[in-house]
Amino acid sequence: METQAHSRAGEIQDERIVKVVLSFLRASWLRVATTSIALLLPCFWHRRIEAGDLASHVYNAWLAQLVERGQAPGLYFARQWNNVACDIALTRLGNIFGFAAAEKIVVSACVLVFFWGAFALISAAARQAPWPLAPCLAMLAYGYTFHMGFLNYYLSLGLAFFGLAIVWRARGSEWLWVVALLALAFVAHPIGFLWLVGAGLYVRSPEFLRGRLRLLAIVVAGIALLGARFYLGKHYETSQPAESRFFFNGSDQFILFGERYAWLAWAALALGAACFLKAAISRGSSIYSGRGLRLALELYGIAFLATALLPENIRVPWYAGWIGLLIARLTVISATLGLCILACLRREKWHVAGFGLLALVFFAMVYRDTGALNRMEEQAQNLVRGLPYGRRVLATIWAPSDSRVWFVGHLADRACIGRCFSYGNYEPSSGEFRVRVRPGSPIVTASADDAEDMASGEYEVQEEDLPIVQIYQCDPRDLTKLCLRELSAGEVNGQIGYHPPR
Repeated sequence: METQAHSRAGEIQDERIVKVVLSFLRASWLRVATTSIALLLPCFWHRRIEAGDLASHVYNAWLAQLVERGQAPGLYFARQWNNVACDIALTRLGNIFGFAAAEKIVVSACVLVFFWGAFALISAAARQAPWPLAPCLAMLAYGYTFHMGFLNYYLSLGLAFFGLAIVWRARGSEWLWVVALLALAFVAHPIGFLWLVGAGLYVRSPEFLRGRLRLLAIVVAGIALLGARFYLGKHYETSQPAESRFFFNGSDQFILFGERYAWLAWAALALGAACFLKAAISRGSSIYSGRGLRLALELYGIAFLATALLPENIRVPWYAGWIGLLIARLTVISATLGLCILACLRREKWHVAGFGLLALVFFAMVYRDTGALNRMEEQAQNLVRGLPYGRRVLATIWAPSDSRVWFVGHLADRACIGRCFSYGNYEPSSGEFRVRVRPGSPIVTASADDAEDMASGEYEVQEEDLPIVQIYQCDPRDLTKLCLRELSAGEVNGQIGYHPPR
């Protein structure tokens, strides 16, 4: 009886989706619970969650609280229906539990949505639960997208993965679940919404396009991406990534705080390629006969084409700031599709052992590096503790030159909660978030260009900015050491302290 239940949990049947999910949870509830608990350990192993832009989101949730209380002159809420889900949740939960607890709750929920959403998608493609790939999927859940702090985008993709898993075999009223997830994904971030629409149409296209006509769907997808490249390049200011386009294959999601992560990423890519090649050699052309594997391969190819054609950064007239790191974000989709491909192959013990070992090394490295960032933030909190309430603060804090996680300077934003104002915080002036700023606000600059200069240490302090202080890295040999100093009118805020070579 138990064997039969676990068999049904491991293989996705052609039944109603709700029935399949309930059957899976009944058979595997203990494994789901223990996996979820283990998955959340990185959210609690330090006092704070160090994830780049997350600190800025938490700080702006505090600003939103001040706006609601009428204590934030010059700040206001914009009517906005996307890119707001996590920000609203942080504010609401912060009002109830405080921002330290709200951060843990919101981030934990996002991690679970992302992991189990990707798990559901992989299960739908492979027609079996991908437990052997859980260590690699956990690495992806705490990869580049997470540690850059793109929380709304991250949540949006998790919801979209759930939606696409349903689309894979949806019938009748089950499409209502897809519509609901589309709406939720849009509120979180528009990219998740667009991914679910585009990938959903592609997944169901074999029902209408058969045989050679299947190539039409691939051609249309390629033409659409090529058209997007030319349209964006012609009408908007764009820039391209510094790295080779082949760098963005999905394994780049594992490259975080230094060059040592690159070896881990290449090892993961090599292991995945070895799994696929062994299966291809042993099964020959029959490997492509399965619908799930075929669709996963095609979607991965389209995702890789997107990273090859689309620009990395875009500046549009309705936002003051850049829409940045587009390609670097998209590769989390490529990585998830890569896991879909691996899940469709025959499982072997060395797959589990290899990915398990990589996960152990990865999380040990992440623990060490995020611990160092926690100690830096502790310093920042101690530095601002003696400041009078409402003092303006600028931070010029740089990541090491070999780190891909750039936004470490935002740790000063979170250190200011309840004490000071991060005058160079980019969110209100960018126009991309719900908290906005009017010119003349004493809390934050209204200029996106000035905010960029403040963060890069190239801003000339004005008389009206005073009094204002700077948090900076005062020892070029130890970038974890922070200091505080008063700034004067006419000086450039980054002229003292560490500045990376150009």
